[in-house]
Amino acid sequence: MGSVGDSYDNALAETVIGLYKTEVIRRRGPWRSLEALELMTLEWVDWFNQQRLLEPLGHIPPAEAEADFFERDNQAAMAA
Repeated sequence: MGSVGDSYDNALAETVIGLYKTEVIRRRGPWRSLEALELMTLEWVDWFNQQRLLEPLGHIPPAEAEADFFERDNQAAMAA
């Protein structure tokens, strides 16, 4: 779309931050300590990157889609 650091990057970051605030901060609070919030943040980031199912990817997690992509890419390189 655009170059790195442009408004498209900012919009994506703000969308993810808003999702985090809605799903973690507001729904699971109030937080008793900073450590509890930090632990929940790490768990949410792991879920977001490794486990959530994405419809555009065929209802598979992002990590699985990435592994499939690199496997197909390696197979194509070996065939060439």
